[in-house]
Amino acid sequence: MSRRPRILVIDDDPQVRSLLRRVLTADGYSVAEEQAAPASVAHLEDEHDLVLLDVGLEGEDGRDVLHRIREAGDLPVIMLTGAGDETDRIVGLKLGADDYVTKPFSVGELEARIQSVLRRSRRGEAPQTHRLDFGGLVVDLDTRDVVVEGRPVALTAKEFDLLVFLAQSPRQVFSREQLLRQVWDSSSAWQDDATVTEHIRRVRRRIERDPLEPRWIVTVRGAGYRFEP
Repeated sequence: MSRRPRILVIDDDPQVRSLLRRVLTADGYSVAEEQAAPASVAHLEDEHDLVLLDVGLEGEDGRDVLHRIREAGDLPVIMLTGAGDETDRIVGLKLGADDYVTKPFSVGELEARIQSVLRRSRRGEAPQTHRLDFGGLVVDLDTRDVVVEGRPVALTAKEFDLLVFLAQSPRQVFSREQLLRQVWDSSSAWQDDATVTEHIRRVRRRIERDPLEPRWIVTVRGAGYRFEP
């Protein structure tokens, strides 16, 4: 049996810790929690696969904790913050955070980001059941089923792969060239990147209420596309 990925939640809000423990345990993770950062972080890398770290810890700045964790090793860290200040996010990422989630956060978005960070870091084993749940949009990675507002939606294999790739990295912008490489295992030297544009159009037609004003897959002018959880 595969070992469950081990997540440490460091947050001084007991309600947030309780919510994350309940949700992540149900999703197949092993969850430990701390109200404050431990005095020593040297052992964390041996005991956990990922840390969810609150920026606004009582009595200590979470970014200082992140700095100590980075000095000790490369344990993946996702920062949690109640502030919407982009400066805080940039500072955290520069200090070595693997990702950054603003409170109040979507549980589906957080789970997707955890899966993405663990996959990139190759730590732990992914849970046996993979399910991305964004409320009105549910994607089951095992059965390859997509449900939009309670209604099953049929996607082709490549449309499904494209949706999953975007949804597993919420709010991250991907160019058409990047999507060709990641989803099609190709490049614009071999395949017209209009292929991506057409598949985005098809996916939107199937999952969006209004494909011309998309809710889920957003165009970033001059840059590419991102999934908006």
